[in-house]
Amino acid sequence: MKKRTLLHTLALATAALALARPGHAQDFPPKKPVTLVVGFAAGGAADAAARLIAKKLGENIGQSVVVDNKGGAGGNIAHQFVANAAPDGTVLLFGSVGPLTIAPHLMKLPYDPFKDLAAISGGVNFPNVLVVHKAAGAKTLAEFVQLSKKKPGSVDFASTGAGSASHLAGELFNQRAGIDMTHVPYKGGAPALQDLLGERITSYFAAPPTALPHIETGRLIPLATTGLTRPAYLPNIPTVAESGFPGFEALNWYAFVAPGKTPVTLLERWNQEIVKVLNDPAVKDALNKHGLTPQPTTRAELTAFMKKESTQWAAIIKERKLTAD
Repeated sequence: MKKRTLLHTLALATAALALARPGHAQDFPPKKPVTLVVGFAAGGAADAAARLIAKKLGENIGQSVVVDNKGGAGGNIAHQFVANAAPDGTVLLFGSVGPLTIAPHLMKLPYDPFKDLAAISGGVNFPNVLVVHKAAGAKTLAEFVQLSKKKPGSVDFASTGAGSASHLAGELFNQRAGIDMTHVPYKGGAPALQDLLGERITSYFAAPPTALPHIETGRLIPLATTGLTRPAYLPNIPTVAESGFPGFEALNWYAFVAPGKTPVTLLERWNQEIVKVLNDPAVKDALNKHGLTPQPTTRAELTAFMKKESTQWAAIIKERKLTAD
């Protein structure tokens, strides 16, 4: 009788542990396909990077990693989807600067980036390049600032939408340069670039891959890039920081996050695998060819980076009295 009682007690304890810590939730790699959600349409910088990384990630773990594009609302739809997804390690998000650190200060969101999403690792980053059309009357950043001050309100800048990285880069430059460029939001980079080439807009903080062909033909004049260092593909173009505004930095970046309640053990395993991929020489070379710089980090480093970015953009949004309209 005592033996049966002991066995019964052990069985109950085992069952309780299983309920408290489901075995399937701890599987790595997961037994079912992994989805990497991207908040933008196929064909853009985020999609290209995600597919490169997902392919190698799948090869390394011996499991399918499928890219799922959920575009719309500046990436917020994808972020909300992942915030509500099952926290079992099968759904990851290639999160971006806008929804993670800018949008929360511009609008009411149905998710909290720091509570409903969990940091895994940095992904990639790239600077914007400030370009103007040939007739703008500026060939250097200093001339551009002088033009803005000489004719207040006459200089405008395009962006890919309110709250986007290109929008906040322009607002940060407004603040640092003491000028007041007018923001003109577009629904994407293509229409913004089209209007710039048509000289219907003065300037644009553009993604380098889309601006480079027009820089090379001379149709657009590059004034400065927005990172702290010059990108390898634009070695002769100074940074904003080098051009009289020390410390200026406004990067586009993407990072890997997961549903907020994903077990720490799974988050740590994904961090190891993603960092391994981002440090792979072939992957690094492929990303660099797209103008993207790999940014592997620890989970703690990504969280600290996101908080720093969030604080910076919150201050700019408050000072400039920006809204999502």
